[in-house]
Amino acid sequence: MNSEAVSALIAKSPSLKAAKAKLEAMEPGAYVVHRSWGFGQIKSYDDGTQRLLIDFKGKKAHPMDPSFCISTMDVLPPKHLLVRKETDTAKINELIADNPAQLVVEALQAYPNNAATVIELEITLAQVIGEEKFKKWWSAAKKLVAKDPRVAVPEKKTECYVLRETPVSAEDEIMEQFNGTRSARRRIGLAEELLATLGKKEFKGDLSTVLDGLAEAVKISNQIDDAERLYGAVVRDDLAKALGSDKVFEPTQATIIANVRDLPGIAEKIPVQFQSRFLELIQETHPIEARDVLFSLLKTSQGKFTTECINFLVGQGHADELAATLKRWQTEQNLRAPVLLWIVKNRHSKKFAKLLNDLITPRLLGAIFFAIDYEALQASSARRIPLADILSEDTDLISDLLSTADPETARDLANTLMLNQGFEELTKKSLLARFIKIFPKIQSLVAADAESKEEQLLVSRASYDRKREEYETIVSKKIPENSKAIASAREHGDLKENSEYKMAKQDQQVLMAQKTLLEKDLGRARVSDFKEASSEQVGVGTVVNVKHAGGSATTYTILGAWDGDPDNNVISYKTAFGAALLGKKPGDTVKVKTGGSEDEYTIVSIARYTDKA
Repeated sequence: MNSEAVSALIAKSPSLKAAKAKLEAMEPGAYVVHRSWGFGQIKSYDDGTQRLLIDFKGKKAHPMDPSFCISTMDVLPPKHLLVRKETDTAKINELIADNPAQLVVEALQAYPNNAATVIELEITLAQVIGEEKFKKWWSAAKKLVAKDPRVAVPEKKTECYVLRETPVSAEDEIMEQFNGTRSARRRIGLAEELLATLGKKEFKGDLSTVLDGLAEAVKISNQIDDAERLYGAVVRDDLAKALGSDKVFEPTQATIIANVRDLPGIAEKIPVQFQSRFLELIQETHPIEARDVLFSLLKTSQGKFTTECINFLVGQGHADELAATLKRWQTEQNLRAPVLLWIVKNRHSKKFAKLLNDLITPRLLGAIFFAIDYEALQASSARRIPLADILSEDTDLISDLLSTADPETARDLANTLMLNQGFEELTKKSLLARFIKIFPKIQSLVAADAESKEEQLLVSRASYDRKREEYETIVSKKIPENSKAIASAREHGDLKENSEYKMAKQDQQVLMAQKTLLEKDLGRARVSDFKEASSEQVGVGTVVNVKHAGGSATTYTILGAWDGDPDNNVISYKTAFGAALLGKKPGDTVKVKTGGSEDEYTIVSIARYTDKA
């Protein structure tokens, strides 16, 4: 719009005067972002209708009132990345592929004061790169941006990326942050970052001050626990070695290890990259009892530390003893979920085949079911159970574990599976199918189950999807929210007098009942398109014209168990009226009780629903 057009709008509506600058920016050729329709370009302004004509994706020459655009649409500066994506596509694509840090620099140049919040920048970059590719691209790009001396990287999402007037190297920035904090935990992290940069380039700063500050933090700070102090000592000693210093600092790594009683507690907290070195320290510090300590750590280990423990024990020549210990733990039912997970994942490994061969038995499957059930009962949320996932995803696992089973053992294990709390009903059925493939007689166990005795439910695809969505909402949203509410209510004190806790527990009972019922219904459901319906007799998927004994005629559509829509005369075949009509032919009469009265209907005609739809 030109100045005359803007003046005309303001004369018509004086309240627009405050937005004069923004209105003047809405000129033909300008690129914009609308809150609802996204990126677009102003093509022209119609003086007669006082409307902007804007090309949005899928909306060409879309007319819009400029006064409404003030609060819902932003005019982008020419240097904005979204604009350049249109006007200089080749260059932007080149930066995306080859120079992500420069792309971020140029993105910041388009913002006021050369600064943008994390959220603002990520939204812009996601629009430029594409939502599907953005997450992976940004994960790698952030590391490059963090090393770029031109950009100040925020520590929190609420802070800003800032384009510096004077570039500052990553090392200088770390030094500045180190000297500016008294937090021992923060100093350990910063020293580790600084250590990672050494050797890659020449550093002119005074690292001795960092070493002294770190040594002091490790020695006297009461803000860090034993795991953090130990790792701080490792970073301290590595930094001293990199600087060529042979000074011995206190406490030494060995001293910390020797004085700590809760080594499993430290193992849970140390960084993954330090786990192997941690085991070496134990070996050096406790040479006599190291083997027993290592087996104790393995027993309670989690995640990657389980693998580190086993590799270390094998490397120390304890493979035979490890095999015997695992077998003993299996007999004693002391194999915990992380160790069980490692066993099944590595059962085909050449390196561990001899070690694990005797463990791959039906007894191991029983231990797995016990561990899954225990974890499900202990969980305060609907989080994933890794052992349950691998049992479902690894299609050969059950057959491998049942390879030496007799029919009676397999039947007992199948029964254990059916009672397990750690699987959804649909997953249980999938796993039971693998049992039945090997031991067909287990089918009788499934048939004896109360749920499987119930008839199937015929349902439409749309109604099934609605039920499934309802189930997913309960499992992934409502149950976790309820678990948080219970945990929060616990913090308010005495549970006997805690009304919030009681209400949350009542909600939990309702949600679990809904979950169980939906699992049961979804397990019985069979999706149908109703194409098999006949026009010769009433069935699911037929349109029936009936005549009431009083003379009135009505047409009803008989559909699936969850498809009832009385307002449109669509009824489920599971209703009393629907069930009464099933199997009837033209000319037949049916009597249906409604309330205290009984109505009589005559079937006039029958048509297929799919022919009418």
